[in-house]
Amino acid sequence: MVTTTTQAQLSPEELQRGWRDAHVKPLWEIPLAHKPDGDFGSPVLWPWRTMEPLVQRAIALASPASAERRVLSLIDPDGHEGDFHTTTNLNAGLQILLPGEVARPHRHSMDALRFVLEGGGAITKVDGTLARMEFGDLVLTPGWCWHEHWHEGTVPMVWLDVLNVHAHLHMGTFSFEPGPAHDVPAAVDSSAFSSANVIPDLPVSDISPVFRYPLDEAKRALDASAPARDGARRVRYVNPLTAGPVMPLLDCYLVRLDPGVTTLPFRTSAHSICTVVEGSGSTTAGGGTVKWEARDIFTLPHRAAVTHTAETTTYLFVVTDREILLRLGLLDEKVG
Repeated sequence: MVTTTTQAQLSPEELQRGWRDAHVKPLWEIPLAHKPDGDFGSPVLWPWRTMEPLVQRAIALASPASAERRVLSLIDPDGHEGDFHTTTNLNAGLQILLPGEVARPHRHSMDALRFVLEGGGAITKVDGTLARMEFGDLVLTPGWCWHEHWHEGTVPMVWLDVLNVHAHLHMGTFSFEPGPAHDVPAAVDSSAFSSANVIPDLPVSDISPVFRYPLDEAKRALDASAPARDGARRVRYVNPLTAGPVMPLLDCYLVRLDPGVTTLPFRTSAHSICTVVEGSGSTTAGGGTVKWEARDIFTLPHRAAVTHTAETTTYLFVVTDREILLRLGLLDEKVG
């Protein structure tokens, strides 16, 4: 038999304690419930002129021997206390490796990519396959592939790490395993895949057989392309087996902006992180404008109208979670 106690018979403290003890909360006390669309936010900028001295400080304070990776994570200033995402589903950071250093092997469920910002001469080993790392190269470490880095060059290296950590945290699929590596699959000879997209007769897989995408090849393809409707030129880094994204839940593009051109407004429900490979200019989105130059990193607020204006010929490397939303039927995009 259910008995009813009226609100008048309970104090506010008793009401709150009763809900807490039962692990419930009234919907009307949840700030996000029934909240209409509001401010889309502003781009967040991490200027290289600010980050470079912090990189030097990180070199002095930590090493790959003492920390799993020497990384400065880029944190969304509007996130909740204790959170560490860069934008909703994506985590970015600057990883630093000195000549002679080794970042020991590990693997995790999250997809990860590396885009080289400074230096050259490092090697990434992915499930037994070696990928050289030079300026502007995109190097992939797909989810649950063993990977490690070592530096055979003569100057410090800095690269952008991007992982879909928070997508896995949201879904409860976050896993991590330290080395030593074991059960490593046989390596695929990526030299069989040409820039002309000649695809050998291999089974289709979500894991690209190509782990390194050199900048000069991407720039040649981009420079030969025509501007899209919004005024920018862009090429997509693809898995040559599927012609889809390089990794199942990370989508990457190289974008060229011509000087003096302001792109048409572009809106997407996807979340994006941009890195300035070359050039300078500005981006307006949501509630703000950021001015950027080479090696700067910035985010784009999703669903906001985004426009870019380049002062010089500019190349942007862009990472998005577009594929996650596309697979869930939640992608919404519009030009103009």
